[in-house]
This record gives sequence, structure tokens and C-alpha cells, in this order.
Amino acid sequence: MPFSDALTPSDFVGLLNQTLEYAFPNVIIEGELANFRISKNRWVYFDLKDENSSVKFFGTVYNLPGPLEEGMTLRVTGTPRLHNLYGFSVTVQAISLAGEGTIKKAFELLLQKLTLEGLFNAERKRALPYPPQRIGLITSGESAAYADFVKIINARFRGLHIEHADVQVQGEPAVGQIVRAIEHFNALGEPPEVLVLIRGGGSADDLQVFNTEAVTRAVAASRIPTLVAIGHEIDTSLAELAADLRASTPSNAAELLVPDRSQLLRELSAARGEMGRLLSASVQAGKKDLAVQSDILKQSVIQLINHKHEALEHASKLLELLNPRNILKRGYAVVRQGKTVIRKSSQLKPGQSLDILLSDGNIKAEVQ
Repeated sequence: MPFSDALTPSDFVGLLNQTLEYAFPNVIIEGELANFRISKNRWVYFDLKDENSSVKFFGTVYNLPGPLEEGMTLRVTGTPRLHNLYGFSVTVQAISLAGEGTIKKAFELLLQKLTLEGLFNAERKRALPYPPQRIGLITSGESAAYADFVKIINARFRGLHIEHADVQVQGEPAVGQIVRAIEHFNALGEPPEVLVLIRGGGSADDLQVFNTEAVTRAVAASRIPTLVAIGHEIDTSLAELAADLRASTPSNAAELLVPDRSQLLRELSAARGEMGRLLSASVQAGKKDLAVQSDILKQSVIQLINHKHEALEHASKLLELLNPRNILKRGYAVVRQGKTVIRKSSQLKPGQSLDILLSDGNIKAEVQ
């Protein structure tokens, strides 16, 4: 359509948007945040400005990296559009923080917000299995962090299964990739025993991914215990604060997860030697105790035999004293009439035959 012809407003909007889509499918604009507002807890409106100009932006709350304040410096990726009713704006695709002051302020705002929610409370921390048999590892497969972690953990312990989710750890796609990786591991029917999120050191801007609200909340919400290791010592990222355990470096993460196999073997060897010494000492002590117990038992048996022997002698003497024949020797006799022992003369009648037992024999007699 020649430009000399008049355009309708709709034609102009359509033509301009076609031109923008061809010439500027997306743009990255950095500037100072102004006129920031959220509508219906869903839609986000703001401007980015410099000393001479201001550009309007439109997006959703899901684009936000965390709490924002006017005056912060943002780097926004978006698509420029001319709306047929509301004019020109840039539709937001991604928002990142720019400038050390802005990054620090955003960190403080999000830290305060999530602390009030109790996301970093110590009572939320869970113990990690030691050592785990199955590990979910989230990091860039081309990074030194990945190489260091795998090298150290394999050198320290064997037989582990490591499932790796290859993600970017900086830049705009990194947040979404890390969140999806965490969700993927948590959705598995047999998830790993521990989830490890690592990267090496870098500038504050490089590490900003691990201070975003989306990544921090994903780490905190994981039903799998988490270990986060970002290779910097000066500051602690929000993702590390939300994790069940923090390591100072990827190598340190490997050291915290598994014992040193060679050291473990040395300890087992020492323990086996100590157990052998303890067993030998126990056997020797048992032998001594058995000998003492044997002597005590022997003495007890001897005492019992002597006691029974004395009791037997006493009973024998008593029986000897009670023997009727010994009584007969002293001049007594036993008189029977048949089988009846005669104790009184009234039991007898003249003419009855009697048997009289004396100490040296029997005699027959007749009652007169």
C-alpha cells in the first residue's frame, strides 16, 4: 500500500506491528524502573526511563524476578507492540536485574519477604541420606562445577547412580530450566534420594539466578532433600538458604554427600583390628572366669558330698541305736503269740504257745 494513501488507524497499527515484528522481533532495554504497579495480582505495568526518554512495559507477575522498587535498574527482554487502544508498549518476556546496587536491593527485599514466610527456618531443614545411592544433579554439563563434582564423588565412593539434568546456570533461560529440572525430579515415581544444585563462582550478576524468587521457592518446595552449592564464599544465595544443606563449593558438596572410600577402608581395617583385640581379651577373660567358676563349683561339690556323708553317718548311728536286736542284747525279749506281739499279760490265756525272741535266737514256751 503506497504511503501516499491514507491509512485507517487499524491499518496503521497492523502495518506498524508487522514492521516491528520483522525489524525488532524482540529487544533488550535497560533503564530505571518507574510507575511500577500490579493489577489484580496478575498484570504488571511499569516504565523504564533514562534522562531523556521513557518506555512503557506490560507483563505478568510470573515475569518478575522478585519484589521490585522504583529506582532499580532493570534489563528487560520483550516484544515491542502498538496496541490498537492503549498505545505503544513492550510485552515482557524476561526481567533481570542490572547494576550492583539494584541486585543488592532486590536481594534484601526478597530475603525479607521469604524470611517472614518462614522459608529459611531451621526446623524446615531435613537430614540428607549418607551416603545416598541415587543423586539428582542439576547444573550445566559443560561447567567446571559438573566436572569437579563428578570427579570428587567418584574418587571418594563407588556404585552411585547420578542422574544429570543439564541446565543453564546463568542468563535468562536459566531460571525456567532450573525450576523445571527440580519439578521433573520431584515428579518421578522413584525420585533420587537427594537433589544437588551446583555452579561455580562468578559475579553478582552471574549468580543472580540463584537469588530469584522462582528458583528459591522451587528449592524450598522440593519433596526431595536438597543440597545447593554455589562456588562463592562472600555471599550466600537465597537458594542456598532455602536448601536443606549448603556447601561452599561443588567439590565440597561431593565431600558432604559421601565418605572417603580409602579413609573408610582404613577405619574399617582399624576397627577390625580393634575388634580382634577385644575378642581375644574377652576370650582370655572368659577363660579366667571359667577357671574361677570351675574351682568354685568343685569346692561346692566337695562341700555338698561331705555334708551328705556326715548326714549319712548320723542317720546310720541313729538307725543303729534304734535297731531292736541291740535292745535285746541289753536283756530284753520280744514275746509273740502267733503273729501278735504280747505287750500285756492280760492278752494271754493258760495253755497258749508263745514264741520268745532273744538276742541270740528263739525259744518256745507255754502259758501256765
